[in-house]
Amino acid sequence: METTNFKRIKHGFFPEIINREMIISSPQTFSRHFSSSQVIVEKIDLYGKLNGHEGCVNTVEFNFNGDILVSGSDDKHVMLWNWATKTKTLCYASGHLDNIFQARIMPLTDEKRIITSSADGQVRLGEILENGQVKTGRLGKHQGRVHCLAVEPGSPHIFFSCGEDGLVQHYDLRCGSALKLFHCFSFKETNSPPLNIRRYQSDGSNVSDEPVNLFCPRHLFHSNHVHITGLAYSKASELLVSYNDELIYLFQENMGLGPSPLSLESETQLRNEEPQVYAGHRNSRTVKGVSFFGPKDEYVMSGSDCGHIFIWRKKGAKLVRVMVGDRRIVNHLEPHPCMPFLATCGFDKDVKLWAPMAGDAPALPKNLKKITESNRQNREDQSPATLAPDVIMHVVRLQRRQMFEYVERWYSRPDLESDEEDEDEDYISGLTNDITFSEEYPGENFGDCKIS
Repeated sequence: METTNFKRIKHGFFPEIINREMIISSPQTFSRHFSSSQVIVEKIDLYGKLNGHEGCVNTVEFNFNGDILVSGSDDKHVMLWNWATKTKTLCYASGHLDNIFQARIMPLTDEKRIITSSADGQVRLGEILENGQVKTGRLGKHQGRVHCLAVEPGSPHIFFSCGEDGLVQHYDLRCGSALKLFHCFSFKETNSPPLNIRRYQSDGSNVSDEPVNLFCPRHLFHSNHVHITGLAYSKASELLVSYNDELIYLFQENMGLGPSPLSLESETQLRNEEPQVYAGHRNSRTVKGVSFFGPKDEYVMSGSDCGHIFIWRKKGAKLVRVMVGDRRIVNHLEPHPCMPFLATCGFDKDVKLWAPMAGDAPALPKNLKKITESNRQNREDQSPATLAPDVIMHVVRLQRRQMFEYVERWYSRPDLESDEEDEDEDYISGLTNDITFSEEYPGENFGDCKIS
């Protein structure tokens, strides 16, 4: 009887508990299997909220040990939290002039150094002094918004910034200035291939002109209307990429297109294995990140314009959990470094905490099909229309003619009207009549939250 019961539930988490009680498995093995169990992931639900910001929260991150959480907001303030007790331990004005997009705690600094980036193009440092005051200063500047800061693992001094100007900058807090490494360009805009940041010396000189691989879904290879909003590397060197108004793709190391993708033969592209695809969400209105979840990155998670959090199994892309994470949009999800917890933020002015809760695992939403279908339809409706070259040239000629007519009217000359002009106006009217402008969130006011 006992053997039969064990076989019946051997794929659940109960055998792991038995193995741990019998000291068959180590604490590390038990913790890893516990955190990666689908039963545990399905039980994740809202644990609490952190209130304090006066604007949309754009970034959350745990420190290395996972006991402290940092957040940044449109209110230009940075806050530190003891998330377990849901208490705020510090709040300071960052010195930024616009929305904070990212805040990170430098490792091995006792949470005394916090770096931030913003829509104002600045990269700044906040240093917590012995008296509890915070000294802030500018470390670098981009021409445009700065969305991403990447800390060198295990280093209390070194990190990188990437801005909308395409510039990647290197920072060493022991120095006092930023080092410009290189500009990133689309392979369509330049003959220069993408370069590996690790092939640059500390002075910014290139030690090798050998390019790295380029990864792109086959159907997006020649697309101009999509761009990447977030990416993450797994412990297995997989690349997870989220595209604006598209889907999420997982690339294996062997899926690269090579150093010169423009020279690839079409049959070579067809031979390449397709990446795993994760669908159901929508990534359009804001710059959304994408994350792995689990001790060995067994899951993929993303926010969505519909206000939901989506969690898929990495292998097979099965949707295992969907939660309401915001009244409007979920921007960022941050997994805990050790445990199956996560923090999220979005248009709401709070940080939400999520953890496995007691009781039965919540089922997927009953209206899940409606949610995913609405996201798909809205994404497809926003696809840019393509005009034929002859239509574009006709519009250009008409605009030129209208300019001349404006000059004539300026000098009080009589306007010239003709049947041909009326036909042109009807032609343009016919083009624009088919274009409709709809608001996905009728009645909502986004004025207090700048969409990037």
